[in-house]
Amino acid sequence: MISINKKYQLVTVLLASFIIMIMPVNCLYSQTQNNDTNIIKSVSIVESIDNQSDESLINNGSVDTTQENPWLWEVNYFGKSFYLVNALMVVIVASIAIMFVLLALILLNRSRLERESKLRQFLLEKYQSLILDYLFVGSGIEGFYKIASNSFRRQVLIDTIIDISINLKGESGYKLQQLYIDLQLDKDSLAKAKSKKWHVKVKGFKELAFMNLKEGNDEILSALQSKNDILRMEAQIALVRLSEENPFEWLYFQTHPFSLWEQITLHSMLIQHEIKVPLFSQWLDSPNYTVVMFALRMIREYNQTDNEDAIFEVLHHEREEVRQLAVEVCGDLELASSLKILKSRYKYEIYPIKIEIIRSMAKVPRESMLGFLKLVLDKEDDVQLQIESTKAIENLGDAGIRELNKLMDSEYKNYQIIIRHVLDKRIV
Repeated sequence: MISINKKYQLVTVLLASFIIMIMPVNCLYSQTQNNDTNIIKSVSIVESIDNQSDESLINNGSVDTTQENPWLWEVNYFGKSFYLVNALMVVIVASIAIMFVLLALILLNRSRLERESKLRQFLLEKYQSLILDYLFVGSGIEGFYKIASNSFRRQVLIDTIIDISINLKGESGYKLQQLYIDLQLDKDSLAKAKSKKWHVKVKGFKELAFMNLKEGNDEILSALQSKNDILRMEAQIALVRLSEENPFEWLYFQTHPFSLWEQITLHSMLIQHEIKVPLFSQWLDSPNYTVVMFALRMIREYNQTDNEDAIFEVLHHEREEVRQLAVEVCGDLELASSLKILKSRYKYEIYPIKIEIIRSMAKVPRESMLGFLKLVLDKEDDVQLQIESTKAIENLGDAGIRELNKLMDSEYKNYQIIIRHVLDKRIV
């Protein structure tokens, strides 16, 4: 923090610098005016001597000799005229004045930030001591009222309580929440959640979520429809933390696309905070296809195979990316009952999904699919499809390898290259 004596010294230095910078400019201006006066006098004498020759030159379109000096260029502006040097002087003086004003504002702002930093550090130590006394000694809350006298001090108190609440559970956590309410800090957080500024809303959502206060749930739910990605994601995180029975109930109201980054963030929350995992099959019929994809990923992650029929329904979804992910999930979960459906869907699907169907069959090897896989190998002209079907046949075990050896010996079609490629263990 800058002391008062230092501030007076700083102002004195600034004024001295300003005077030093102005003096050469004034001298230059006075010298220029004297030179310009002499030039004008000289030009007037020359004009009086050679009047006839000047008149002929002027009539022929020549320029006045006074215009040869750039400092004597005359500018007409709203009926008034002034020389260029006057305009430059005004610009110089204005620029210097603006520079000093900005410098003063920067110094004042820096001084304010330094004061706030020191005050924050003092308040943090004081609040931590008061909170620990309140939780473990049994002291009252009167000491908080004396210090938390304005919005800045109350915000520091909110931040301190939230930091301490992270490591507290059980009765201590409940007492800290009650302190938050008794000091009416919940009203501050609710006011932030209702703010028109998105970054203030985010701060309010976080405070309500950390203190497990559900008064702002309606406001948080409305933020799910926001076009602001950050605000929407923070609303989702807050609702997951605030819901005990079904932390993902808000997915029923999710209309905006559910980005992959948001899905990863929420999955990390499930692991980090040990949140109860719901049955994600309940969202497989959501009208929002991104929610369906999130549900499929979570079903695969937590191996939720209780409702296979709901997964099979997604194989007929109108969006290609959803159907492809559903095929992957069937393979990763080794759902043998899905093979017949995958087989029937094969001829109707686009190329990437056909590839995924064959790969899923390779993950769930069943001899009942041998005839179909041989048909794909024989009828498809695409090399990648032939390779994937050959791999799937190989995964059938001895029966599949015997069938591949028969095909290698066959003269009907030349399968040797593809089969040797798949059976060669040196190729990964």
